[in-house]
Amino acid sequence: MRSMTEGEEASREVWASSPSVAFGDTSPWRGRIWVRALHALALSLFLLALPARAQLADWIDTRPDAPGLSLAGATVVTAPGDTDVVALAAEDLRRDLTAVTGKTGGGDQIWAGTIGKNPTIDRLIATGKLDAKRLTGAWESFVIATVERPAPGVPRALVIAGSDRRGTAYGIYELSRAIGVSPWHWWADVTPLQQPALHVRPGTRRFGPPSVKYRGIFINDEDWGITPWSATVFEPGTRGMGPKTYAKVFELLLRLKANTLWPAMHKISPAFNADPENAKLADRYAIVMGSSHAEPMLRNNVGEWTADPHDYDYGKHPDQVRAYWEERARTNGGYESIWTLGMRGIHDSGMQGADDMPTRRKFLESIFADQRAMLARHVSPQVERVPQVFTPYKEVLDIYRAGLAVPDDVTLMWPDDNFGYIRRFPTPAERKRSGGAGIYYHLSYLGAPLSYLWLSTTPPALIAEEMGRAFDLGADRMWIANVGDIKPAELATDYFLSLAWDVPGTRALGVEAWTRRWAAENIDAGQAGAITDILAEHHRLNFERRPEHLQWYLPGQKARQSPWSIAEADARLGAFSRNLFRLHAITERIPQARREAFFELLGYPVEAAAAANRRFFAAEAHDRLRDADLPQALRRGAEARKTDARIAEMTELYGELAGGKWRGFIAVEPADGQWKSYRLTPPVLPAPAAAPVVDPVLVEPVTPRVVQFDLRAAAGSWRLVPGLGRGGLALGSRIDRAVAGAAALSLPAGSWRAIVDLIPTYADGDGEPLRLTLRIDGKAYPLSIARDTGNAAWAQAVLDNRVSVEVPGVLAGGARRVELLAESGGVLIEAVRFVPAER
Repeated sequence: MRSMTEGEEASREVWASSPSVAFGDTSPWRGRIWVRALHALALSLFLLALPARAQLADWIDTRPDAPGLSLAGATVVTAPGDTDVVALAAEDLRRDLTAVTGKTGGGDQIWAGTIGKNPTIDRLIATGKLDAKRLTGAWESFVIATVERPAPGVPRALVIAGSDRRGTAYGIYELSRAIGVSPWHWWADVTPLQQPALHVRPGTRRFGPPSVKYRGIFINDEDWGITPWSATVFEPGTRGMGPKTYAKVFELLLRLKANTLWPAMHKISPAFNADPENAKLADRYAIVMGSSHAEPMLRNNVGEWTADPHDYDYGKHPDQVRAYWEERARTNGGYESIWTLGMRGIHDSGMQGADDMPTRRKFLESIFADQRAMLARHVSPQVERVPQVFTPYKEVLDIYRAGLAVPDDVTLMWPDDNFGYIRRFPTPAERKRSGGAGIYYHLSYLGAPLSYLWLSTTPPALIAEEMGRAFDLGADRMWIANVGDIKPAELATDYFLSLAWDVPGTRALGVEAWTRRWAAENIDAGQAGAITDILAEHHRLNFERRPEHLQWYLPGQKARQSPWSIAEADARLGAFSRNLFRLHAITERIPQARREAFFELLGYPVEAAAAANRRFFAAEAHDRLRDADLPQALRRGAEARKTDARIAEMTELYGELAGGKWRGFIAVEPADGQWKSYRLTPPVLPAPAAAPVVDPVLVEPVTPRVVQFDLRAAAGSWRLVPGLGRGGLALGSRIDRAVAGAAALSLPAGSWRAIVDLIPTYADGDGEPLRLTLRIDGKAYPLSIARDTGNAAWAQAVLDNRVSVEVPGVLAGGARRVELLAESGGVLIEAVRFVPAER
């Protein structure tokens, strides 16, 4: 036994039931809350009066007597002949200005328009009052500029000028963001904070063009979240995901400077194009519609192919299949779209009717020709200018490797392995293709070896590392993130799209500073540093094991316990408790207006992940202790049941937020008995027994004899990658040159083995193993780590987020010099450990 740390003592209060504390008369937060009972009423009443701090752009001045153009009560002016999306964005800006300033008139003018669509702005450019040299012909770019005396009787105006319709819309929403309106104002209830005075400092601000041309999301595996919620709460009386829901999605995308959507496509969801109003609405919002790798020609196969599924066979029924595709080209040819080419099965399965590789290749090449002929007939005779994409995903990658001829102007979309590790990057030859390359990336996934659909725990640092490497290797045409139901993947989605918009700027900021800015914008500027630290620890702990992966066997396998002892599990739970202590310490300091956003974006995911771990390891400790220490086992069992109830309570509380707005949206994994072969087994909780419901005695972990090599000291020409790995830091190789680093190490007396822990990335080359050399006292140990997607080693690696490689040979104790060398990109070292050799 041992005495508990401050954080663990706090965890006793954290996990205990606490009395109700009012968060305001209109707050739905009732019952158990995170606030420690010690601080309950006295501080809550005082802290409600704390001033809220909004995150504003540095070119916005809130002093009442500040010089410059006033936005309080400003009039937003657009041209009647401009595009629909400009009018929609302008109306949102009017609402945003009113929400922030409380005023509806008396301010200066804001002129917003697209070059060539707004005569007033065109005259400003022609007379030299607005510098738009870099806008003409640019993609999705805009300027925000103060202009003195732009017209007779107008002393000044703020001008937002876009190079095209999306550029103008982005500029309008950029102003909304600058005054403190978050892109997540609706989707995460980030209430704008009041600012009665808003002034724009003089000058011209330029934005764009984006780093990645097409940037967007894929709503997927939506069976337990957004679709049932839409059908029962937001669009009741429908099957869900209709124009009302998609309008909110489109607005979010524009506020995040995204432009592309792959719509929901599971059988539970209505096919996007089954309702023609959806496509019309997408066009009004200037959203480019695409479809997933398994849905060629904007077709939703599970919802729209009404014939026998076996007839979806190009070899046996080519005319029927072609007619099915051409119908969509005919109906949607007038809209801005990205057309997926190729063919797979009805729902993410292999293509039918081709039993050998030559036949598969021949079929796909014929399919390309047929589909491009349809596009030439219904979209543009210059088919090489029509955006098209082909994704070599799963079995299709083997066909591509077998010599499949893909038209040069078609974008090659490279996928990750479904767990955030990009399988393949453009080769030097592929980088010369006019169609370029893109990346399909997962932030949520339903599939083998185990799904992750509940809590979004992919570290932003991993997104930065993998997508940044893809960009450096030429994948800059199209980035799509599978975001599941959108919620609760707000942070990861935002980071992914921020990076896609501005790779150099987002990289230069760094993940930590970006997260701090995001926390200030969406929760509270005063607590942004603390929130950033909490999120960093949250991602570190869940990188070691996701909440949805808390079992150490796969569906169909014999059940087995985790490899961690009770003491090791308790140490992990202690880390979760300390992070919860930090969370609860700032809860009372969050402005009342942001309490719901705080719960959605931070409180629920952090506490739910901690509770999932506590539930699992308490139940496992009960089973291990049952025969040896019954009283302790019963206490652990009671703890497992208590935390299970806490998860249910928090999830119900989530649904009550904003007057029941999110009722039924969040589903704890596994949500039901579907797709059992890909999902966590429901937890088996110990039966209730006559045991006191108290916290169990924590066991002192036995520290193994491990000597950790100091990665910082040995960094050399390696890159330090903060935010990744169990220690929160990794060493990364470079794509442009070999790297090396070395440091001294002292091993105690005895015999030792070296183990290198790597993050399970893929090498830059197609199918190449990761290669690394460990040199000890001048002796080289070349290591080659095969990365074969889908095999048992891969499954273990993605569940652990680690590959451990044992270095051959045994070392004696004493002073050693250790060197790390790599000759290509893709190598991420989490740790180099020295453990006692078995006797």
